[in-house]
Amino acid sequence: MTETFQLHPQLAADTTIVTDGPLSHVLLMNDARYPWLILVPKRANLVDYDDLSADERKILGDECAAVSSALKRRFKAHKTNVAMLGNMVPQLHCHVVARFTDDAAWPGPIWGVGNAEPYDEDAGQERLAILRADLISAFKHL
Repeated sequence: MTETFQLHPQLAADTTIVTDGPLSHVLLMNDARYPWLILVPKRANLVDYDDLSADERKILGDECAAVSSALKRRFKAHKTNVAMLGNMVPQLHCHVVARFTDDAAWPGPIWGVGNAEPYDEDAGQERLAILRADLISAFKHL
């Protein structure tokens, strides 16, 4: 019997779904300091990148590139950081974060710098709508 995909409870608590790509849920991290998306392949029991098939690794790579490009375009980011860590949340997921030379953590990593600043309702809904439209368009080309 095939197990059903379930989003890790920590990811569910910290994010809101933006849209789905061909392989992954795309989630918005609830931290207004950074345009920060997380891709989670919709497959059960994935922990590490090498748990994906070769075809799935290509799809995830294409999704990450599309998300990175969309964030750079939309927010005029200086750089995007793309990372798979998994030490705190063992479910395979990929962070894509738009970075700016004047952000709170620049030039270091965002983890462990300050406290998350949750979106207020209006700003969060606006960001979701914009990103959803951008990513639906970007994923049409995958």
